Amino acid sequence: MPIVGHGVDIVEVERISEMVQNHGRRFLDRCFTHREVDYADAGGPRRMEHLAGRFAVKEAILKALGTGWRNGIAWTDMEIVPEASGRPMLRISGVAQEIAEARSIQQWHISLSHTRDYAIGSAIAVDDPVNLVLR
Repeated sequence: MPIVGHGVDIVEVERISEMVQNHGRRFLDRCFTHREVDYADAGGPRRMEHLAGRFAVKEAILKALGTGWRNGIAWTDMEIVPEASGRPMLRISGVAQEIAEARSIQQWHISLSHTRDYAIGSAIAVDDPVNLVLR
């Protein structure tokens, strides 16, 4: 399984908090899915940490894709939801999925962590093992 791309991003939790305070629902709807907001809301006083962690992972995914914000990718093309174990899982769709398919990305490994002040996200994109033989 060759690695196609890797991205890492760090976000100040206060930055996300300010965006929510200044732009409210408009910011939340632009950057997060309803499931992501619901998950963060369930975190109570750690709500902003949860949002910042998902924001950081989405930035890391774009770096792993190698595109940045070009080509019409939307924040909500990437959804970070917890598995039953709590481990974060990526659901990718839209333009982001089209780019991933064009690059033969078959699997994503994501991780996030946060403190009161910072959140970090990491994303590793893995190629289809069959393409290793075809190259």
